Amino acid sequence: MKNETNFIPLFDRVLIKQKEVETKLPSGIIVPESSKEKPLSGVVISVGAGRPDEEMVVKVGDSVLFGAYSGTVIKLGTEEFLLLRQSDVFGIL
Repeated sequence: MKNETNFIPLFDRVLIKQKEVETKLPSGIIVPESSKEKPLSGVVISVGAGRPDEEMVVKVGDSVLFGAYSGTVIKLGTEEFLLLRQSDVFGIL
């Protein structure tokens, strides 16, 4: 469960690196920063040990889908990550 950030979430929390938003559409139009939507998918970087009554289903390296307003954005070093509960993950891609 160790990772390059040296951050291990507690209980049923999951640390996710959100996927980058496309800045250029297939038609060639460049999307301004203010119009970009928050990505709803990412890669699991680290997972907690889980709760006694709940097994952790997601694993490090899984690509997952989550809600638009799920979790908390945290900054570790120079990078931003999303910290959320396993129950906020909709599914594994």
